[in-house]
Amino acid sequence: MSAQPIISVAGLRGIVGESLTPEVVVRYAAAYAAVAPPGVILVSRDGRGTGALVAELVHAALQAMGRTTADLGVQATPTVGVAVRQFQAAGAIQITASHNPPPYNGLKLFSPRGRVLPHAEGRPVLDRYHAGRFDWAAYDRLGRRETIADPARGHLEALLELVDVDRIYRRGFRVLLDANHGAGAVLGRRLLEELGCELIVRGEQPDGQFEHPPEPTAENLADVPRSVVEAEADVGFCQDPDADRLALIDHQGRYIGEEYTVALCANHILAQRRGPIVINTATSRMNEEIARRHGVACHRAPVGEAHVVDAMLEHEAVFGGEGNGGPIDPRVGLVRDSFVGMALVLDAMAGRGLPLAALADELPRYEIVKTKYPLPSDRVAPAIEALVKQFPEAEVDRRDGLRLQWPDRWLLLRASNTEPIVRAIAEAPTAAEAQALCDRAAEVLAAS
Repeated sequence: MSAQPIISVAGLRGIVGESLTPEVVVRYAAAYAAVAPPGVILVSRDGRGTGALVAELVHAALQAMGRTTADLGVQATPTVGVAVRQFQAAGAIQITASHNPPPYNGLKLFSPRGRVLPHAEGRPVLDRYHAGRFDWAAYDRLGRRETIADPARGHLEALLELVDVDRIYRRGFRVLLDANHGAGAVLGRRLLEELGCELIVRGEQPDGQFEHPPEPTAENLADVPRSVVEAEADVGFCQDPDADRLALIDHQGRYIGEEYTVALCANHILAQRRGPIVINTATSRMNEEIARRHGVACHRAPVGEAHVVDAMLEHEAVFGGEGNGGPIDPRVGLVRDSFVGMALVLDAMAGRGLPLAALADELPRYEIVKTKYPLPSDRVAPAIEALVKQFPEAEVDRRDGLRLQWPDRWLLLRASNTEPIVRAIAEAPTAAEAQALCDRAAEVLAAS
């Protein structure tokens, strides 16, 4: 277990009681308060059991810095992003450790635009945190705490405006929602009922008592496909604890997965409105082919939500996202949003009169393999140069580690910020070909 929190310009996370201590929480929240613009700061949390305690620390730190806070209670991360803009807040802190195991929790910072802090705005927070110097408010200038009634209403309304509600309602889809005791069902139930769905919810209570590991991968969701089939559901929606990611299961119990969430949404949106899209360097090239079919540009940004949003704003994109199941629709917000995924997938199913399985099978087919290799940090740079020499015919992109691209496949290597390892991701027409790319990379790394 790590003795230090994982910390960046946009947030931090760690093991409660070890790397995430009350002192760390208070210092980080106070550093954010010190550089945030004037105004109320929203505070929210996902369903983790430690969230209430961490929230009290955050409120106290912000108020001790003279800032007024507004308590949103348990909400999904994308809901917080919408609420920042809706209530014209100075920013927000969402208490979440995303898909990490139960011992973890963390803080995610939002800008007044309702997005995760970009680097330029987050760097001063990190500098202030490390400096540890704060101008605590005097007794008569302390902040106060407010509450907001129905903080998810604006998010719900924006989602309903995305789709043909009546068309979805008439279909009467039967949906299984696996919220896994995170924050997802707080808005998930309301959205799906507004869309006329007959709903079965697994893990609805947001208490952090996860029924399976929280990341919605095929391995972690092993028993959910059976539940979808037994419930005779048209689709299974599976969220991570803070509900910014969505994995899909079709009516036959086939794990469609996270990569297809963004691709299905992109295909549906581009059939209705033209414009560029943005994905990250580790997202499936399905999206590039989809964009090409619709005659629009597909731009790639470095891995990380903030980078994708930066590129979306730069290129005035109509859609973006990351292949971990995080669609971003700027009509709703500038945050990865599982509810956007649910609404758009149901709209596509209703509009085309096709099941999810058929919609997924229409898309270009590629296979992704993800691996990791031990490699000390001082050997990373030489290893990357050795790989470039090994594949002279590949197109080289160094914006995010090393990305090598061929006409029908790619290989990405990124050094971990927290461990002496290199992560390798490869995509190719078949799993065997993708694995071969990773294996060749391993050979070069071992020899360098």
